[in-house]
Amino acid sequence: MGAIKSLAKDTMVYGMSSIIGRFLNWLLVPLYTTMFVEAEFGVVTYIYSITALVLLILIYGMETGFFRFANHERYSDPMEVYSTSLISLGVSSTIFFAGVMCFLPVLTSALKCPGHESYIWMMGAVVAIDAFTSIPFCYLRYKHRPYRFAALKLVSIGVNIGLNLFFILICPWLMKQWAGSVDWFYDPSYGIGYIFLANFISSATVALLLIPELRGFRWKFNYKLWREMIAYSFPLLILGIAGILNQTIDKILLPELVADKADAMAQVGIYGANYKIAVVMVMFIQAFRFAYEPFIFAQNKQKDGNKLTAYSEAMKYFVIFSMVIFLGVMYYLPVLRYFISPRYFAGLKVVPIVMVAEFFFGVFFNLSLWYKLTDKTIWGTWFSLLGLAVTVGLNIALVPRIGYMGCAVAAFCCYGVMMVSSWAVGRVKYPIPYETGRLTAYFCAAMLLYGLSELIATGNEWIDMGVRTVILAAYVASALKIEHISLSKLIPRRGK
Repeated sequence: MGAIKSLAKDTMVYGMSSIIGRFLNWLLVPLYTTMFVEAEFGVVTYIYSITALVLLILIYGMETGFFRFANHERYSDPMEVYSTSLISLGVSSTIFFAGVMCFLPVLTSALKCPGHESYIWMMGAVVAIDAFTSIPFCYLRYKHRPYRFAALKLVSIGVNIGLNLFFILICPWLMKQWAGSVDWFYDPSYGIGYIFLANFISSATVALLLIPELRGFRWKFNYKLWREMIAYSFPLLILGIAGILNQTIDKILLPELVADKADAMAQVGIYGANYKIAVVMVMFIQAFRFAYEPFIFAQNKQKDGNKLTAYSEAMKYFVIFSMVIFLGVMYYLPVLRYFISPRYFAGLKVVPIVMVAEFFFGVFFNLSLWYKLTDKTIWGTWFSLLGLAVTVGLNIALVPRIGYMGCAVAAFCCYGVMMVSSWAVGRVKYPIPYETGRLTAYFCAAMLLYGLSELIATGNEWIDMGVRTVILAAYVASALKIEHISLSKLIPRRGK
């Protein structure tokens, strides 16, 4: 139980940076959807979907590889693993950015923003920087320094948000009041370009702040170790590519598949904006992931059977808190929907589908430990490729008929298939005593309570939210009582 408490506390600390940061970035959505038309926000959504895929490729599974080999019994010096990882990503990121600059005109046209080459080189630089700095952040997690990790993440987010507000709100106001104060550097026609500029500056700032993590050790490249890390991580790269495509391919394919091509980027914008409402589930999964990977590899060193119980307990708490998040978002959607402009409300119907889809992905991530611990990461590749086939097939079949709703349904089915497949194979390959019946009961209870809230809705949003608050509180209280969870034990204290 002590290990679970440690996992919960680390999750909460990592979660504070992730949740607060994502929430603050979330607050930019109403700004974007108010200041930019659907098609412009569609371009932002499209480019970020592409960069998410490219970032994953540039990291090529080295994050998980670092944790595996830093804890490996055959390598006693984790700093050698750290140095080898840094050099590998540093070289590949530099080569990537050089390639972006060489083919800038071609890339600008291919990414549907002709005439705006600065968008592409800035995002190319962001991806290169973020790929390299992913390893210092892994090192902080490995050393159990969640507060340093969280502080740097919050600085990055603070700089990004501050510059977004400065360029999109303050500069236009200053131009109206005192034109000469900003017109020497600010161009109103640059529009969404300032979103990319803010991101570039924030990534560069964090890279500078991570310099202490790049000093104080001997830089050494161990070629034999690197080859083993690549062999271990390559299946994770394929898994990751398939996984990120499962998350982004809908937004990439959507403008190509919709019947009305003139409205394509507007549909991407509407879908992307409503997807942001479901980001709360994504935030929790990310926070859990930051703590979970170091946790499972550290637990794997234990020789007794308690580690299997710890894995099972972690899954149970993940499901419970995920369902609380799902009900919270859906019950308060009448308020949360105003985080986007009313002209994007047509896409609200995708929110519950996307949230359950992201929950399925979170369970799949939890289940993935069996093939990571047994070094059979190729199984993750097969599961992700299966999911990708479902995603692409359903997008092609559904999007021309029902537009972005087809994207949401495809995501739901994709992650559901991946989750069930991993669970079924894992029962044979690496049995873990998950309380499947209880986990299913928590999920079904949450879905039934959501359906009940819709059936008894009065039409008065405030009365309905009051009733839903009581239902949500009852669900939380029941789960805490059944599982004997004390919230006071989960509150992290520095130094413990």
